Amino acid sequence: MTLARRASAEFTGTALLVAAVVGSGIAATRLSPHQVGLQLLENAVATALALTALILTFGPVSGAHFNPVVSAVDWWLGRPARTGLTGRDLLAYTLAQTAGAVGGAILANLMFGLPAISVATTARSSSNLWLAETVATGGLVLLIVALARSGRAVTAPAAVGAYIGAAYWWTSSTSFANPAVTIGRMFSDTFAGIAPASTPAFLAAQLAGGLLAGAAIAWWYPGTAPTAADVVVPHAEQEAAPR
Repeated sequence: MTLARRASAEFTGTALLVAAVVGSGIAATRLSPHQVGLQLLENAVATALALTALILTFGPVSGAHFNPVVSAVDWWLGRPARTGLTGRDLLAYTLAQTAGAVGGAILANLMFGLPAISVATTARSSSNLWLAETVATGGLVLLIVALARSGRAVTAPAAVGAYIGAAYWWTSSTSFANPAVTIGRMFSDTFAGIAPASTPAFLAAQLAGGLLAGAAIAWWYPGTAPTAADVVVPHAEQEAAPR
């Protein structure tokens, strides 16, 4: 499976994920005006189900990371045993995921008759939200890699979807947990949007969560297993390339 093919799967999968997040947020506000709790429930359920389906769809091609932190941790933890992504893969995946996220927000805007790009104005800037993003991202990465290293990556689609759906509710930030998705959500001034001024702190918190998860994985799941490269799910062999 060539890198171009895998990167295109990451682009498309991330785009559809953001389209699901933003689109379901728009639909929720229209279907349930003035009922914020119900809007969040509708948004969470749609996102969790869409994420599960997208992992099942694109996982066999690229692993279905859809998240630069997941890709970065896969690259870092895989270096000693030469499993996981190469440095070139990581760059390609990150660019594809970020571009896909922006494209997904634009797609959602257009599907609901809104301007293609509307810069979000929803401020999400407080220390409790940054803490929530650190915890949400760390928990997500820990879940994914723990499943891979224990030979249970086949359960990842359901497990990851369930985690994100639940984290909408048990984190104060509603669990963005993904730098690419965070960037994409800047381009839609809707229920799921985040103001550009709030984004850098969210990105920093997500990276911190990834680092903490990497340390936890090294402690709780040392070494690698034959299936350790199956992040998020078992997928095609990668091209041989220098790291």
